[in-house]
Order: sequence, then C-alpha cells, then structure tokens
Amino acid sequence: MEGLVSVNSNWGIIFLLQTGAGILGNSSLFCFYNFTIVTAKILKPRDLILTQLVLANSLVLLSKGVPQTMAAFGLKSFLDEAGCKLVFYLHRVARGVSLSTTCLLSGFQAIKLCPSISRWLDLQIRSPRCIVFFCFLCWILHLVVNIHIAKHVTGPTNSKNLSMEKLYRYCSSPYPGRLVFSVTAVVYVFTDGVCVTLMVWTSGSMVVILHRHKQRVQHIRSRSLSPRTAHETRATHTILILVSMFVSFHALAGILSYRVTQMQSPGHWLRGISFLVSSGFPTLSPFVFIVSDSRVSGFCSACWTRKTISPSTASML
Repeated sequence: MEGLVSVNSNWGIIFLLQTGAGILGNSSLFCFYNFTIVTAKILKPRDLILTQLVLANSLVLLSKGVPQTMAAFGLKSFLDEAGCKLVFYLHRVARGVSLSTTCLLSGFQAIKLCPSISRWLDLQIRSPRCIVFFCFLCWILHLVVNIHIAKHVTGPTNSKNLSMEKLYRYCSSPYPGRLVFSVTAVVYVFTDGVCVTLMVWTSGSMVVILHRHKQRVQHIRSRSLSPRTAHETRATHTILILVSMFVSFHALAGILSYRVTQMQSPGHWLRGISFLVSSGFPTLSPFVFIVSDSRVSGFCSACWTRKTISPSTASML
C-alpha cells in the first residue's frame, strides 16, 4: 500500500510540474498578446489567433491537469456530479478549440505565403473582423458539439460502470447506447479529421513554398533579403513545428487512450504516460512561441534590463 501511495505521489509531482509550467507559459503569452492587441496601432490578425490558442491551451490544462494532479495525490470525490460535467465539458470544448485554432493559424500562414491563392481570400483572411468571426465560430461549434457530455458524465460514486475512471480516476461515465456512441464517434472523427487534414495539407504547401523560395534566392546573400521575408519565414517555421507537435501528440495520445480503455487494469506507468502525452501540446507550445517570437524575447529582455538597471540607477541618486 505504501508503495502504491509513493508511485501516485511521484506521478502527482510530475503532473504538477507539467501542468504548472504549461499554465505559466500560456498565461504569460495570453497577457503579452492581449497587451499587444490593446496597445498596437494596427491590429494584427495573427495576434488574435494566438490569443485564442493560448487561452484554449490554458483551459485544457486547468480542466484536466489540475484534477488529474489532485487525484494522483490521493484526493477522492473532490468533484460532485455538476463539477464533473463542467470539467469534462470545458476540457472537450477547449481541446476542440485548440485543434481548430491551430488549423486556422496554419491556414492563415499558408494563405499569406502562397501568391496563387485568390486575392479576395487573401484580403479577407487579413481582416481582423474576419479572424474574430472565425474564432467566435470555433467556440460556438465546439460548445454545441460537446453538449452531450453534460448528460453522460457523472460523479465517480454515481455510476455502476466507471468507463472513464481508468483514464481520469475522479469522474466516470456509463457506456452510452450504441446509437449515441456511433453518432458521437462520427462527429468527433469528422471534425478532428477535417482539421488534421487541413493542417497537414497547409503545412505541406508551406514546405513546398519555402523550398522553392530557398532555391530561388540561394544565389542571393542573406543580408539582401527583406526583413519582412525573414519574418514570414521564421513565422512559418514556428507554425510547422506547432503542427508537427500537435499531430504527433494527438495521434500518440489517441493510441495510448485506446490502449488504456481496452485493458482490464492498466498500470500506473501507462496511465501516467497517457496523461503526459495528451497534455504535451498545450504544455510545450507556448515555449515554442517564447523562443521563436522576437517580440516576446525582446519584451522579456527589456523587462530584465529595466529590472537590473533600476537598482544601480537608484543608488546613484
């Protein structure tokens, strides 16, 4: 029994570190991009998309990482039925919005890079009103698609068939009827499949465009390239990394989750790794932006410089 408690505590510490780091990174970027939107003279559509992405990732970690960490430390029945419904509904909505927003970000960058795309579409996607509409549509779509969760998810002590307890250990859900399960599976497969397919297609298009651009300018010195071209190339590389991360984590998490639900008594290692992988993208993605976005690094550098200079300046007065 003591060994079991020790294993759970170790996983709890790992979950806590991962969730804390992810929430800190996403919340910092959320504050930065909101500050940029409020203070900018010209509103950049990309900042609106990134604001929604880091918000959705934060909600994913809050709705799944925090309860999972509490359960790993041995807390039981800390959520009632209403709490379970809210947590699972919020997690599914935030996860779906994160997927849709990553797809939107990838498509937005592909349209900016590809000159052969319709000029009308290029002008529309650059409009902040158009981006706000798409972001709003993402939330509405997933709020409606996941409404069934409010009916099926229950508290851990209110269900005889705890099909979710293998994965989450703090809430449960009886197996839905065959019709409900089939309809839900078709909806999820369709929405997720469309987004993943679009991300792969736009990412492939961006790779081809960058390869052709590299061949076209390989005889030109890098210092002769315009700052705008360098900025777009760097932004495209960042989005390609994000899409690769999302597809990899999404596919691996699906495989592990299926494996856990099919096993009679899944081990702690399998359940723990399944959770770490499923939370990998919302945890790591903000640090990709922090490293790659020159505005974020410049802002952090300015804050650090001001912090280090202020004491010496004060001592001279």
